Formats: sequence, C-alpha cells, structure tokens
Amino acid sequence: MMTLTLLQQILAVVSGLMVGFTLGLIGGGGSILAVPLLLYLVGYNNPHVVIGTTALAVALTAYANLIPHWRAGNVRWLPAITFAIPGVVGAAVGAQLGKIVPGKQLLFLFALLMIGVAITMLRSAKSIAPKPAQSGKTMIAKTTPVGFLVGALSGFFGIGGGFLIVPGLMFATGMPLLNAIGTSLFSVGMFGTTTAIIYAFSGLINWVIALEFIAGGVLGGLAGARLATRLGKQKKTLSRIFAGVILVVAMYMLYVNLTAIHL
Repeated sequence: MMTLTLLQQILAVVSGLMVGFTLGLIGGGGSILAVPLLLYLVGYNNPHVVIGTTALAVALTAYANLIPHWRAGNVRWLPAITFAIPGVVGAAVGAQLGKIVPGKQLLFLFALLMIGVAITMLRSAKSIAPKPAQSGKTMIAKTTPVGFLVGALSGFFGIGGGFLIVPGLMFATGMPLLNAIGTSLFSVGMFGTTTAIIYAFSGLINWVIALEFIAGGVLGGLAGARLATRLGKQKKTLSRIFAGVILVVAMYMLYVNLTAIHL
C-alpha cells in the first residue's frame, strides 16, 4: 500500500463529501465519480485497490444516507429487499471477474460505463414519471433479473449502481422518484458491501482512505438528503449538470487509458 501525504488524506475526505452529497441529493449516479476522484484527485495509482476501497466507502456512505431517507418515510422495504437479494449474488460474481481484469482495461471499460450513466441521467432528467403500481408477484418478477444484472455491474466496477436502481424501482413498483432514491440506497449499500468483502480477502482495500472517504461521505450525504426533499423539479437541472461532469471525466479517462486497447 502506498503512503499517503496529508494533502492526499484531506482530498480523500473532500472526495467523500462530494460523492456523499450527490448520492444523498440525486441518488442515481452519485457514486460513479468515486473511482476517478481517488485515482486522479487523491492520486492513488492502483486501480484494483481504488475499486475495492470505493466499494466499501460507497456502501457505508449509502447506509448513512439511508437513515435520513428512512426517517423521512422515503424507503419502501419490500422492493428494497427483493431488489437487493439477487443483486448481492450478481455483485459477488461481478467482483470476482473485476479482480482478474488488468487495471488499464478495467478503467477504460469504466469510462465507457460512465458515458452510459451520463446518457441515462440525461434521458431520465427529461422525463421521470412513476408507472402504475405493480402487484407483489409482478414486482418480484421484474426486480429479480434487473437486481442481478445491476449487482453484477456494481461488483465488476465497484460502483453503487444507483443510476440503474432508481429507474428500475420506478419501473417495477410504480413508486415516485423520491421513494426510489431512498429505497435504492439499501441496494447500493448491499452491493458495495459484497464487493468490498471479496476485494478485502485479496488485500485490495486501503482502509485509511476508506475511513477518510466515509467520514466525508456521511457529512455530505446528510446535507444532500436534506436538500433532496426541498428541490423538487430543480433536481432535473442538477442531474443534467452532473451528467455533463460525468461525461467530461469519462472522456479524460478514455484518453488516459487508451493504451489498454493498444491505440
């Protein structure tokens, strides 16, 4: 494990603040910047350690953000659990695969995923509306395969997957956006915990960075969750802006990691 300077440790806390705030505010997409922040802002140069560390940090940050949403009545537990159970299995499979992919190639694929996240957020920001409520059997039939696939992506890349969980919950259950954001945080936490455990067994977590990131993430998440209930339609504009930031970072990562595909 590389030794961290004081500045790097401060930047790890700042990174956690940024991710926690966006995760609490807009739910989906908030954790996608955790990996590039630790790589390029904090300056930690081991992609697999970064992914394992962010998985743990994002998981605990999501749990912390879940509490104020739960207290506000924004969490629906049955959909949360039915989505998370198959997702945990998917996360375990994805994490095992992610560990064996070379770092540069993994980051190149991660950048492509970020572009997909940004496009999803832009499309969702244009028109997000809840569907008619689904029956229990219909809901489970829809959440099970989607949960597994989202969990696999989460485990492979060490991300929360909220950008897919939020619209998936709205589609499968008919819940409003604010409920989907709060409910998604349970799955984000479960997927991240599963990924972190698998990476920890291989020694691929920097515990110091994780704790500093989590400290910032908890503070940022509390602020984001409080603001989430006040913004209403303005969150669509914030999602568009955040999607633009993700696109810029993704293009930079593609450029830096072009050698992964020998270009």
